[in-house]
Amino acid sequence: MSDQGVPAKLSDEYSGRPGEILARLQNLYPKLIDLSLDRLHALLAKLGHPERALPPVIHVAGTNGKGSTCANLRAIAEAGGLRVHVMTSPHLLDVTERFRLAGKLVSEDALVAALEEVERINGDAPITVFEVLTAAGFLLFSRIPADLAIIEVGLGGRLDATNVIERPIACAITPIDLDHQAFLGETLAEIAAEKAGIIKSGVPIVSAVQLPEAANILRARAQELNAPFSLLGEDIHFQHTDTGLRYSDAKGVLELPAPALRGRHQGANAALAIATLRASPLALPAIAWAGIARTTWPARLQRLHGKLAKLLPSDWELWLDGGHNPNAGEALGATLSDWADRPTHLIVGMKQSKDAAGFLNPLLTHAATVQAVSEKGQHLALPVEEIVASSKGRAIPGPTIIEALRRLNGPPARVLICGSLYLAGIALQQDGARID
Repeated sequence: MSDQGVPAKLSDEYSGRPGEILARLQNLYPKLIDLSLDRLHALLAKLGHPERALPPVIHVAGTNGKGSTCANLRAIAEAGGLRVHVMTSPHLLDVTERFRLAGKLVSEDALVAALEEVERINGDAPITVFEVLTAAGFLLFSRIPADLAIIEVGLGGRLDATNVIERPIACAITPIDLDHQAFLGETLAEIAAEKAGIIKSGVPIVSAVQLPEAANILRARAQELNAPFSLLGEDIHFQHTDTGLRYSDAKGVLELPAPALRGRHQGANAALAIATLRASPLALPAIAWAGIARTTWPARLQRLHGKLAKLLPSDWELWLDGGHNPNAGEALGATLSDWADRPTHLIVGMKQSKDAAGFLNPLLTHAATVQAVSEKGQHLALPVEEIVASSKGRAIPGPTIIEALRRLNGPPARVLICGSLYLAGIALQQDGARID
């Protein structure tokens, strides 16, 4: 997918009636990524400013873990009895995944109606597909009652379409890493400055653990805007325990069950969500914080049980993760280290613009075998031979998920399909999975 979760060819990702509308709109402005707020401001004014009629908003930016953090925010808020809207990107199987209205995914009919309204009001004015989707989300959110809206940044922050929200109740920034440099800058400081663009005057901002260069940028911007700033590892702490997760901040200590999302790194995403809600003006009952034990989020260390899993011996496990940059590789490497009870076999497919070597390096020492794949319909897939080269010669050609799985046998083991959200979407489709 593109850096805002929009494919270069809409036919790669969108089908049916939503795809037809988005294809027509794309003809008005073929450039898929053009970071600017001017076009969307003009469109929202024509629509009557739905972005000003939303429930209280929590805005989430960062490089890795945005989706997981949003999922934890939703799970906690819903455990506390709130009705929650959520806007995320990209989607894996269907565009309706991007919009959750008061707890339920938007129907295709409702989304089509919103997109048609945006198309009619926009006329022939230039607009990007991501801006259209964002405007449609705001329309939907403004018309259905809810207590909270969780909105994920598409790309960067400062000029991202979602940053037309003037005053969220809190902001969260997940770990920042080198990614999307063509749009955000070549250095960590430049990228952090773009992410810091969501910080608003006086609005609480909570950050995950950051490298010092990024943390300094965020802290300086918060001070400039008099925005209360909290940083995991300094102001907020958590640790995994035998029974779950212990969280602490200036307001006290919480003893919680283990996060439902798998992987050592998910404790940090759960803690960031908790801290952001505690920094907001929302009043949640004590029972809400245990919502992290019910969080769901597809393609984030998700175990598969369908058609693909049945290609493996019955005592094997099949897992899927969409992580695709060096930071994600480090997080997965820590998980593979914890999986030392049985061998782990990797099936890796990546996008052309990603740092394949940087992603693979933390994984190679933990992998029994590595197979490189490239699926039909996998947008801008990195050629199999380039993944093999990036693996220091460890990988062999799959060259497809199904062929790679059929090659595996032996004593009980795990298989992890990883490296791309595009690949993850294809794997879910092949496995027969559904996203509700």
